[in-house]
Formats: sequence, structure tokens, C-alpha cells
Amino acid sequence: MDPEGAPEESEPLVPSSLEVHAASTTAAASTKATVRIHRMAEFSNPVPPVDDYETLTRGGVGLRVRTLTGGHGVSEGSWDDGWMELIIEATQVRKVYHGATDVEALRGVDVQIARGEMAAIMGPSGSGKTTLLNCLSGLEQIDAGQILVDGRDLAALSDDARTEWRGRSMGFIFQAFNLLPVLTAAENVEIPLLLTGTRPKKARARAIEILEEVGLGDRTRHRPDQLSGGEQQRVAVARALVHEPSVVWADEPTGNLDSESAEHVMELLGRMNDNGQTIVIVTHANEVAAHTTRTIHVRDGVIADGSLEADPPVDAKLARADRS
Repeated sequence: MDPEGAPEESEPLVPSSLEVHAASTTAAASTKATVRIHRMAEFSNPVPPVDDYETLTRGGVGLRVRTLTGGHGVSEGSWDDGWMELIIEATQVRKVYHGATDVEALRGVDVQIARGEMAAIMGPSGSGKTTLLNCLSGLEQIDAGQILVDGRDLAALSDDARTEWRGRSMGFIFQAFNLLPVLTAAENVEIPLLLTGTRPKKARARAIEILEEVGLGDRTRHRPDQLSGGEQQRVAVARALVHEPSVVWADEPTGNLDSESAEHVMELLGRMNDNGQTIVIVTHANEVAAHTTRTIHVRDGVIADGSLEADPPVDAKLARADRS
């Protein structure tokens, strides 16, 4: 039940920026949580601490703030009424490659991705964009800072636990497709399900279902060498989505495709994002970034522009409708 004084669902909410630091009073969640909300009114600084679930009001505008155990703050509501929930939060992330000469690939990076975003990470060669994706997804360990993905501190997990959690909660799309050549499309797609313990019959049924969703219902028994480049990448997209991950990471997903196939793949990813899937794409192509809700520019290992506070994500459906 909503606390007394909470705004009615029908109240109009006008976007602007506001950051609320909510400190839970419960012993299980004593850690400070951060909730970033878009609202017309801003509170004085500092914001007073709130209980586990409390409504703050100013000027007739009510803000429902909640903290969860483990200090993972979320806001009540949806994209449509202006609320945002962070699914990825990286703070002061550093990554150094050691060799004859040490290379600091990431130099104190702060990145936030809201649930339901389709964000692009862009930058010139050597800027650190792929390293950033690898660190955010837990493929590479960081040297300093913190990365929270869906409330989990990746660095706090053991290698085995991080690998298992990544397999259950993340999907990956690669430039080179990375399909197993001796397996059919359906067999490639069902791999994430089989690795997480899904029974073979159920995994095959789900693989065929998602292949139909990406327009390959008549290619389920084809091997990769029997598919075009665009079809192979759609199989890769289906594989990334089949286990319904929290976030999908895509590293240059259209890099090996002609312009027409690239457009089809981006339209497919856009439809998945319309259904609520969080997608983060590393790309050098402006045509790819144009399909996303926000572009984060990386240069010399730092974020040059595109932060969540300075550049809130646009509505994905409206943005894609405007382009059509």
C-alpha cells in the first residue's frame, strides 16, 4: 500500500533532474542507497534521510522513495511517468594494462545506465570503449572503483560466482557472431539455457520461439555456413536474448554486416528495447548510435559526454518513430 500522502498515479509529472540519497533505517539495509529521479521540483541540499519507504513532498509534488536490502535504491514508477531505476552504476573505475609500458585504459570512469535504456558507447580507436564494456560486464576485472550491475558488486564475487551470474543475467552479441559452426541455429541459441540447467526439451522449444521472434522461424535447422551474415547475427541476437537477461551487451554488432543487414539488426534490437530489454552497444558508427536512446562518448579513458544526469535518455519508441 502506498504511504499516506503519496501522489495519485494519474498526477502529471514534469521531468527535470533530482538526486535523492536515501538512508534506510532498517538494520538489513543500513547502507546508503542512491535513487535518481526526474522531477520538476528540487529539494534543498542535503536531502533529509528517509525511512525504508517514505514520501517526500515539496510544492505539492510527491516523491515516493524506497531502499532495498544491500543498499540498492530504486524508484517507484515507470518510464512513462518519468522515474528511472539504475541497472548499471560504475564509480571511479580504473583499468590498467601492465606490460613494458603500463597503459591506463580507464581513468576514473563514472557511468550509469537506467533500466530499459538502449545506450551507445562511442569513441575513437584506443579510447577505452571496448575495455569499458568488458569491465562493466565482468569480462575483465578492474583495478579500482566499483561496478554494480542489477545491484550486484561484480568485484565482490568469486570468479566462479561471477561467471555463473553473468551466464544467467547477461547476454552478449559480438561482431564476429561467435556461432558454433557444427550446430544448427536452434542448437546455438539454446546453449545459454542448457548451461544454466534448463531441460533440453524446454530449451529447444524456447530457442525455436525466440528464433521465430527474430524472423528466422524457417532457419532453425540451418548451420551458420548456410545463413547470410545478417541471418547469423540475428541468431546471435536470439542467443543473447533467449534466457531473458537483465542486460544485453553488444560489441560492434553490425561491424561485419552490409548497410541493409545492419539496419535490420538495429531495428530488431530496437523492437527488443521497446519491450523493456536493457541494451548497451559499443560502436563507432553514427548510424548505429542513432537507434539508441543515449550516446556516451569515451575519449582517452574518460567519459567525454553523455552522462545520465546531463543527458537523460530519450523515449526510445518516440525517437525511433521520429526517424521513420
